[in-house]
Amino acid sequence: MKISVHVTLKPGVLDPQGKAIHHALDALGFEGVRGVRQGKLIELDLDESVSDEQVEEMCRKLLANTVIENFKILPHDEREVAA
Repeated sequence: MKISVHVTLKPGVLDPQGKAIHHALDALGFEGVRGVRQGKLIELDLDESVSDEQVEEMCRKLLANTVIENFKILPHDEREVAA
């Protein structure tokens, strides 16, 4: 079973990487970008025996810093095509 965990900073938490990306997009001439928030994607390949509760516990204990980050657990879409 494959799942994706999307980890993002909570609103109000400063995002220096997002700000750097925003400045770089401006420097490259991309207009209309109001803001950028950078996060991380973690893909897990799990045995069928791993429960949803265990995955959530993994996120709370290791994969996300829940003081400053939110996380969302989603089924991994194998139809996605990488560029």
